[in-house]
Amino acid sequence: MKPAIEVLDIHRDELNRLLEHAQAALPEEDYRRLKAVVEGLSYLTELIADKDTTICDLRQLLFPWVSEKTREVLKRAGIEDAERPAATVNESAAGEKQQKKPGHGRNGADAYRGAQRVVISHAKLHSGDLCPGCEKGKVYEQREPKQLVRISGQSPLAATVYELQRLRCNLCGEVYTARAPENVGEEKYDEAAAAMIAQMKYGSGMAFHRLEHLEENLGIPLPAATQWEIVEEAAELLRPAFEELIREAAQGKVLHNDDTGMRILHLAREPSDQRTGVFTSGIVSIAEGRRIALFFTGRQHAGENLADVLKRRAPGLPAPVQMCDALSRNAPKLSEGAELLVANCLAHGRRQFVEITSNFPEECRYVLEALGGVYRNDAVAREQKLSPAERLRFHQEHSRPIMNKLHGWMEAQLAEKKTEPNSGLGKALQYILRHWKALTLFLRSPGVPLDNNVCERALKRAILNRKNSLFYKTLHGAQVGDLYMSLIHTCELNGANSFDYLTELQRHAEQVRQTPAAWMPWNYHAE
Repeated sequence: MKPAIEVLDIHRDELNRLLEHAQAALPEEDYRRLKAVVEGLSYLTELIADKDTTICDLRQLLFPWVSEKTREVLKRAGIEDAERPAATVNESAAGEKQQKKPGHGRNGADAYRGAQRVVISHAKLHSGDLCPGCEKGKVYEQREPKQLVRISGQSPLAATVYELQRLRCNLCGEVYTARAPENVGEEKYDEAAAAMIAQMKYGSGMAFHRLEHLEENLGIPLPAATQWEIVEEAAELLRPAFEELIREAAQGKVLHNDDTGMRILHLAREPSDQRTGVFTSGIVSIAEGRRIALFFTGRQHAGENLADVLKRRAPGLPAPVQMCDALSRNAPKLSEGAELLVANCLAHGRRQFVEITSNFPEECRYVLEALGGVYRNDAVAREQKLSPAERLRFHQEHSRPIMNKLHGWMEAQLAEKKTEPNSGLGKALQYILRHWKALTLFLRSPGVPLDNNVCERALKRAILNRKNSLFYKTLHGAQVGDLYMSLIHTCELNGANSFDYLTELQRHAEQVRQTPAAWMPWNYHAE
């Protein structure tokens, strides 16, 4: 059957040449739209060529779900007001449904951690003075002052032009130039400029050319190529801190890992390397209440990058917990004697049922509400701030009966032939049963999380850059991006100001090089 449209086999390099010709002929906005369409079509073609891509995957890519909450999933399947089965919910553990906290959605003055604080004393009165109203009592300072918040706008980058007066002798021709202020410095771009460009690009996903356009409109022209040179140069000063992050992440008690697809236009490959994919791996290490985020872009999978990180783990430490989904590429090949406690993501197993709820509404409802009971128990443990050992006992008491009953129900569905093994429901059940041991590690070991969501959220930073910039040009550019995203996201996870942190690392580059452990996001202010 002849296709309705003409099909052309065009190589990627030829597409790039066509785009270069279009750039010269089209306005900038039209070229940007055309480039986005071509890149999107190329990505979609790669997905279709992948034998593991399903129609459901493509539908989810083009028309993503708004929510995966059980109530919304069941509503899409036509189950809206059904009563929840009592057997799937441990109400004694979950407690009553929390009421939405009242509020107007605005931030209080304490939320502005980066704001300048100005203390203003009363113009006429002091603590202990006679009250001017009743003229009998005395006034004393209240514990909480009245707070006013005033917010002003400013350009991401600011520039100052120093006009140094010059005087010339009319006889000998000698020129005398005024001396620049002492705090001006020799460099055109200071440390704060590099920190802000990196924050906008790798922290907020704003592509260099968009930042160039913004700054041009604000009267501070800064070409995209110059922006890259600034952040590339600053990255070398920040590298000791990044290496220290990797070393400290290797000592973590729980390590999450996963990866997402990435694109590098010019990537040299060894003749023996048959891989065609490029990935950004995300690793989130948790220990002693601190979270460290690492990003690695290249041909290696998440498991291989995790194995490289674990090579820096100190000997004698207990085996850490690895949390990931059940893909084989997430499993690291460890050196002899090294051990891992592997836990699989319960959210991934749950998603298997979310995707087929419209076809098997009652069965999926049972599973989703059972897992909902486990997540409610975990929320209770988190609200009560239970220690890892206390949380383990809590789950063993309240969540183990739910999981045991769910396991028996799933086995009965297949053993009693209530479910076709090759159907969507049968495959979802087999996935859970096949990985049951790793999915329920939280019932046997303390401190094991239920899912890999913290790593999924970290990878959104890389996905945001991919969405807005589409690709890296070289592997070196990808590695610079990994460095900045690791530092910025680690600051976010630990409540530190990433702009201030990047600035201080550059200003104290020599101290950072000598003692990087003293310049982590959670302790750099001590210096």
